[in-house]
Amino acid sequence: MTAAPRSTAERLALAPPEERAAFLRQNPKTLISREEDWDFWCRDDQHPPAGDWRCWLVMAGRGFGKSRMAAEWVRAQAVADGGLHIALIAATYHEARTIMVEGESGLRSIGPWEERPVFEPSLKRLTWKSGARATLYSAAEPEALRGPEHHIAWADEIAKWDHGVAAWDTLAMTLRLGARPRIVATTTPRPVPLMRRLLGEADVAVTRGSLMANQAQLPKSFVSAMTKAYGQTRLGRQELDGDLIEDVAGALWSRGLIEGCRAHHAPPEMARIVVAVDPPASKTGDDCGIVVVGVDSTGTIWVLADETVSSQSPTGWASAVAKAYNRWNADRVIAEKNNGGEMVDTVLRTADAALPVKLVHASHGKSARAEPVAALYEQGRVKHARAFSALEDQLCGLIAGGGYEGPGRSPDGADALVWGVSEVGLGAARVEPRVRVF
Repeated sequence: MTAAPRSTAERLALAPPEERAAFLRQNPKTLISREEDWDFWCRDDQHPPAGDWRCWLVMAGRGFGKSRMAAEWVRAQAVADGGLHIALIAATYHEARTIMVEGESGLRSIGPWEERPVFEPSLKRLTWKSGARATLYSAAEPEALRGPEHHIAWADEIAKWDHGVAAWDTLAMTLRLGARPRIVATTTPRPVPLMRRLLGEADVAVTRGSLMANQAQLPKSFVSAMTKAYGQTRLGRQELDGDLIEDVAGALWSRGLIEGCRAHHAPPEMARIVVAVDPPASKTGDDCGIVVVGVDSTGTIWVLADETVSSQSPTGWASAVAKAYNRWNADRVIAEKNNGGEMVDTVLRTADAALPVKLVHASHGKSARAEPVAALYEQGRVKHARAFSALEDQLCGLIAGGGYEGPGRSPDGADALVWGVSEVGLGAARVEPRVRVF
């Protein structure tokens, strides 16, 4: 097994005693400055690549240090050049703020205190003492990028962006200032069209890495738990090792099929909306799949929301179902009764006595139930109102003829989707549309 690239600090710790003593004899101010010296602490594989690249794609597993790498690169550019205009873009504005700006490795958390930028949330803007400015954007609202111009950009978790290619292209068109516009993109890999495209472009420099490269900086209990639970699995290879895992052989859904079903906006008028529920098999610990599905007046089926909750008590997941029902002004709750029988109905009505609940019985396995629903996707009759990363990963793990090779112990969200789409799209009665106020 190849050893992880070491930082200067790690190499110093392993150096002969006389070398460490010489280091400690340095001026105290120099030693103190090392605390915030990224070049001193970072590993060899966290440095920007050499060469004339346009995009630096950091495609690595969780815990590798992707966010810190990108933030340090942006910080260094902003401190050195006060004239820079910088774009910071994430899947949502909330993620741009909480991860890229205010997170543990965000731009407001790194570097010397006196160099840290001022954040103006109302303007979605960061300003450094040098004069450099960064503006926050959401990939879900790419129209906001029409007009601004930038020198450099940091794009975070690009594999989970809604309409990733379109959002990326809109961002790229803003990078028209300066002699060398550049972008650093950080992501845990998923086999979506944008990832495939970037990996095939000549001016994209790629850094790959796994959680294990950064294990010295992570809690041992976390590393042990992740390795034990996901080591040698497809999910582990993707989420921990940073491998780009292509479509599962024999899967009912492919990434391309789902991308082709994505739409920019769901229509405001729906003939019917249901909240589909796949209750957890145990009282605690398992996910409860909760998916909102609608059908419009043309018969097009819409996956509107994934409200799945994790590790909830019966009261907890029933409350989440009731909230989804009221939030979406739905017509009915569709719940599988195999796991718990009439108890499911009782739990749901305890959360909200007025819930109109329809219990459905699974007479076939998950894959058999999912096949006619996958056929509706192939016919172009189902649309996704936005990207649902976790849910779509589960769909792409359902294998024709039986079996599951996706994230989690069970495809709870995918199973809920199947119930919802079946209810509104397979033999459901047509009714006149009415406007929902969300």
